[in-house]
Amino acid sequence: MASSDDERALLDAARAGDRDALDRLLRQHYDAIHAVCRRITGNRADADDAAQDALMAIVRALPRFDDRARFSTWAYRVAVNASLDELRRRRRRPTARGEQRDDTAVLFSGAIASPEAAGTRVDVDAALATLAPEFRAAVLLRDLCQLDYAEIAEVLEVPIGTVRSRIARGRAALVPLLGNPTTPANRPTTSP
Repeated sequence: MASSDDERALLDAARAGDRDALDRLLRQHYDAIHAVCRRITGNRADADDAAQDALMAIVRALPRFDDRARFSTWAYRVAVNASLDELRRRRRRPTARGEQRDDTAVLFSGAIASPEAAGTRVDVDAALATLAPEFRAAVLLRDLCQLDYAEIAEVLEVPIGTVRSRIARGRAALVPLLGNPTTPANRPTTSP
């Protein structure tokens, strides 16, 4: 990712109509946007659609971007909203008999087979797919995107207390699925 000054220059140029700057700006953020979409929707096809919708929404709304948040935080908000919209559309789409709506759900049935497998991406994706979308989005924005609670609250448009609750509940739901390598007594803390 470019420095904030470089990104600011790209953003200003893109808002002024420079198509090359817009292209570079979107390319810089595409992988992160797609990763958020992939993890929220649970499969590549829906993630591709959601990421495309997010990019189009970013392009349409870019002139109204007001600089109160970082561009990446705003882009995550757009990606989360596009992903949640895609999940709603998916629920309305009919499926063929026996077809799975969520390709990661097929990979997951019950507890993870071995402790060695618990850290694999497939296991994590499958476990995340079991979370309700609001918990999944909060956990992903914190643990994948490394946003702080205030930024997550802004992205999800909910109070910080709700963010804390959703992250705690989401993580608690993941523990039985992925295991917990440290006991409460051995967990690192930030308090003295």
